Order: sequence, then structure tokens, then C-alpha cells
Amino acid sequence: MPTSLLIKPGDTLPTPLVLKSQVPIGGRGKAGGIILVNTPDELQPAITKLLKLEIKGFTPKTLLAEEKLHIKKEFYFSILIDRQLAGIKLVAHKNGGIEVEDNTDFMSWPIEDKSQAEQIGQSLAEYYELPDQTFVLQDLIENLYDCFVQNDATLIEINPLILTEENNLIAGDCKMTLDDAAAFRHDWHFEETPAEVNFVTIDPKGNTATIANGAGLAMATVDAAYEAGLKPANFLDIGGGANEATLLKAFERIVEYTHLQAIVINIFAGITRADEVANAIVAAKQQIADLPPLFIRLAGTNYEAAEKILTENNIALFPDLESALRAAKEVVHD
Repeated sequence: MPTSLLIKPGDTLPTPLVLKSQVPIGGRGKAGGIILVNTPDELQPAITKLLKLEIKGFTPKTLLAEEKLHIKKEFYFSILIDRQLAGIKLVAHKNGGIEVEDNTDFMSWPIEDKSQAEQIGQSLAEYYELPDQTFVLQDLIENLYDCFVQNDATLIEINPLILTEENNLIAGDCKMTLDDAAAFRHDWHFEETPAEVNFVTIDPKGNTATIANGAGLAMATVDAAYEAGLKPANFLDIGGGANEATLLKAFERIVEYTHLQAIVINIFAGITRADEVANAIVAAKQQIADLPPLFIRLAGTNYEAAEKILTENNIALFPDLESALRAAKEVVHD
């Protein structure tokens, strides 16, 4: 990573540098959340501007100042869960940076053990056309694979991976997504602010909506719904730290599907607490007219409190996802 420092108003730093808004979402650059500061006179106005800039519902409390790099080339690199492979995959592209989503023809390699880092690192160096960086890429793959597995991650993304004019490889920016369902195995202490949900329409004419937390659990829920004979309308990962307001917004988006006949909720509570989910469900029942039937499976943090809340409001819980899907299938018609 480039040399970096968290800053606040009034701090003085040598320029040139790059200021980055510290918000828990991607797309900061396109939203104006990254500013290049060339002179000392530009520093304080840039700090003030970024601290006031709201990005997708989030306003930063801190900023990150990083050294300005002399960039020769930008690459894309990530390790992620591939649900079709049911395993871990390394993904790369010769072009990285803010327009990476426009790229096609990504290269990928399945990886099952860090012992494969040597072989994959050689292939990656050939793909990037960086033969003199082979050892660096091998170390990068080995270390990130360890980090990925040990922290129950679903994604570690370096974008851009920068080759400087001095011929150094530097992680220009990195993000990491953790599986909320694995929170019980870790001593995670995140600030509990609403996270941006990951909401994707699969079939606007689908008969069943899905709500889950953690990308892995959300994908598994959609797959299970397909296998049960349902037609999922969406993929929805409510993320970590979701609260009643966040979940209500998710319900409001879901009921816009005109063919919706059932909503399947599959939550393994960790950072997201089961009682918060239960309160949101009750609020949705009270506030949203013509809410389709709910088929709910909850487990994890504050489950007993959630069970009490739902029982007092005559809302049924299912012991597992399979029974919830079977019940949903009974009320859905083509």
C-alpha cells in the first residue's frame, strides 16, 4: 500500500497527496470522494469538501491521505467466492481503476491451497506481462489467500494494483467483504452504521423475493429457492450492521415486484442482530399494505428475543430454510 495517514480538519501535510473519503462502500472516485491535492493551499478546502460530501447515504468521519504515486500501469486483482465452482477463485485483468466494470474477458484461476501460489503467480505474471514481478505476485497471492481463509472473507479486491514508474507493485486501493454468518468465529468490532445493501434484480417477474445477510448466504438462498421450484425475483444481501430502517427500505423495494407472491427471509445473525430483523419484519407487516406472505428462518445473535417479538405478533418462524421454502412453494402459483 502507498504511505497513508488518517487526517482531520486543521492537519497539515506535505503535498502533493491524495485524499480519500472513508465510507463503507465502493465507487468513491466517481462520486467525488477522492481528490488530488497538489499544493498546500488546496489541502484544507479539500478536507472540508470531503467531510461534507454524502456518498450513497454515508458521510465520512475520517479521511485518508495517501502519497501521490507515479503510475505507469494499473491492473485489477481479486480473490472471491465462486458459487458455481463452490470454491475460491482468483480474478485478474490487465486494466484496473475506476472503469474496471467496463472490462471484459477477465482471467481467473481456481485456488484451493496457498501451495498453488507459485504456479498461479507465474501465470499471472505472464498475463500481466510482468515477468520481473513473478516473486512479488506469488507472495501477494499466498498472503491474500491466507487472509481470505482466516477471516472468512467473500471478497478481497485490489483495484488498482499499480505498477509505478520506479517499477514497484503497490496496492493502490483495497476492499474486503466478510461473511456475516461467520461472525461467531471472530472478534469483529465494526461501527454499527447502516451498510449499503447489495440488491440485484434477477427476474422482475419472479414470484419469490429473498432476503439474507452475507453474500454467501444470499447466493445459497437464491440457489435453494430455485431448487425448491420457486422463481427468485432478486438477490438481496442486507450486509453487516443492518437495522430496522435499513431492512424496511429493503422491504419497500421488494414489494415493487408486480408478480411477487412470497418473501423468504434467511438470516444468520452476527453483526446484524436477530431482534433487529424481527422488529423490521413487524414494522413491515404494519406499514406496508398487501405485504406477501413471509417465510422466515432466523438464527444467531439475540434469537430468543427475536422469537418472542415475532410470536407476540403472530408471525411464524421456520426451523430451517428447507421448511420455509416448502411452505412458500405451497402458496405460490405460476
